[in-house]
Amino acid sequence: MKVSVIVPCYRVEGYIHRAVDSILAQTMADFELLLVDDGSPDRSGAICDEYARKDSRVRVIHQENQGAPAARNAAIEVAGGEYLFFCDADDWMEPDMLEVLVDLIERTGAQLAVSGFTIDTDTDHDILRQTLSAPDAFYPTKEDFRQAAAALFDNNLLYTPWNKLFPARRIREIGLRFPDTFWDDFPFNLGYLRDVESVAVTSRALYHFTRSRVESETARYVPAMYEKREEEDGWMRELYAYWGVEAGEFLARRYAERLVGCVENLTNPQCALSRPEKLAAIRKMLDSPRAREALSLARPRTALLRAMFLPLRKRRVYWTYLQSEVITFTKSHASHLFATLKAARGKARTA
Repeated sequence: MKVSVIVPCYRVEGYIHRAVDSILAQTMADFELLLVDDGSPDRSGAICDEYARKDSRVRVIHQENQGAPAARNAAIEVAGGEYLFFCDADDWMEPDMLEVLVDLIERTGAQLAVSGFTIDTDTDHDILRQTLSAPDAFYPTKEDFRQAAAALFDNNLLYTPWNKLFPARRIREIGLRFPDTFWDDFPFNLGYLRDVESVAVTSRALYHFTRSRVESETARYVPAMYEKREEEDGWMRELYAYWGVEAGEFLARRYAERLVGCVENLTNPQCALSRPEKLAAIRKMLDSPRAREALSLARPRTALLRAMFLPLRKRRVYWTYLQSEVITFTKSHASHLFATLKAARGKARTA
């Protein structure tokens, strides 16, 4: 069997048909589909069972709710495919995605295949689509890949598992599993990329990442977001130190962009902190040595980002707070405008 497609399912009864139908319609038929019902309280599990009764390629795992990382890990343990592909239950795939990625690995001998993807955002008026991709490329050695990785990270192609095809043997050789942590995709990918020997990239956008509403995956207030972003920055710095690759400006710009998000998290309507507490938290962020260094080194690629960095660079706490209030208001009341501006913010690095 060529591919095991792994889909964790929890509260996705309104989306799962589209995801599964796009998988079963793949031009390459040599795959199994592992649907993991993670104790979903809606009809997701029953829908999975219906598909299994109709198509012998579908296998269903039912388990008590443990979260998406545990669901994916349960499927990894029983997967029989030569390759592993991870799909989220509210997303969907182009019909030839598996065929293209398998061919890419088998033609080049790469240890990882990466595709572009499209972000489909459901806004106030319509679906806004933003395509993220990189030119066709093959990096035959780990040194080649490590030098190119910053550009691929910049195009958001290396953070998630669902635009990639992984050789199952390699996953098992290094004992890689999804950790039980918030935003588990990132450390899983870093664990694989750390020692990957060769990588192939297709410029085609074969996967559709769906936002049912603007910023749905981070719309809620996250009390520990700043601490989590600090941890992630540490992982990235450690990775580049391990690789022995200089990436100071890239890492600084990445940190600064996420710092804007950490401040905006404080102006989320769900945040119960008082205004003085929010201002104190912003002051703490802006005064940290890491933030000051990152903001001095970062070279934003667009005028919008340069403007957004300005109050942070000047360490003007109240200006930073007001800017964040505007971002939150736009996200909540003008989702199409927000999604358009967010896409434009990264346009220079994805062109």
